[in-house]
Amino acid sequence: MATRGILLASLLLSCLIQACYGAVLFSSLKNTLQVTTSTKQGVLQAGEDRITVTWGLNQSLPAGSGSDYKTIEVKLCYAPISQKDRSWRKTEDLLTKDKTCQFKIVERPYNNSLQTLDSIIEKDVPTAKYFVRAYAFNADGDEVAYGQSTNDEKTTNLFDVRGISGRHVSLDIASVCFSAFSVLSLFFFFFMEKRRGKTTQHK
Repeated sequence: MATRGILLASLLLSCLIQACYGAVLFSSLKNTLQVTTSTKQGVLQAGEDRITVTWGLNQSLPAGSGSDYKTIEVKLCYAPISQKDRSWRKTEDLLTKDKTCQFKIVERPYNNSLQTLDSIIEKDVPTAKYFVRAYAFNADGDEVAYGQSTNDEKTTNLFDVRGISGRHVSLDIASVCFSAFSVLSLFFFFFMEKRRGKTTQHK
């Protein structure tokens, strides 16, 4: 009986550990990173335009801050206005379920100095309004801190991206050419059949 009790306790403990593993809440993270972005004026085109991101530890923090940071991950995130009525972009406090930041810009080992990256906006980024957020991870791979290019309400320093619609001028031209070729081919075969019929009648 004692052995069975130990096994049950071990199983329960294991389940609790699995339930807690990766259960990091965004509200528990420290806002210790500074993140700024720079883009051209106007709407950015996915697959063409670029964004410059700068991130680093807030220099006003005490010495030794960030000593447990091992990795930095910078992501493109949906602004609230582009999340409305879109459950697949919904913000959740539990980071494993959060869908705010779905597009990774870069992942690098943590460095105390300011880091800057000039990156093209990927082709799979859809039309929406965005900001940039950086996460700091510890040695266990858990998020422990963050910083973002907007305010807490996520209403400032936003930028617009226009996604690729899937239609291209070259495809439209090819479609027109193919249609024209099909029509010409139809007339050609019709003409050849008619001519062959006349030849048969003369024989």
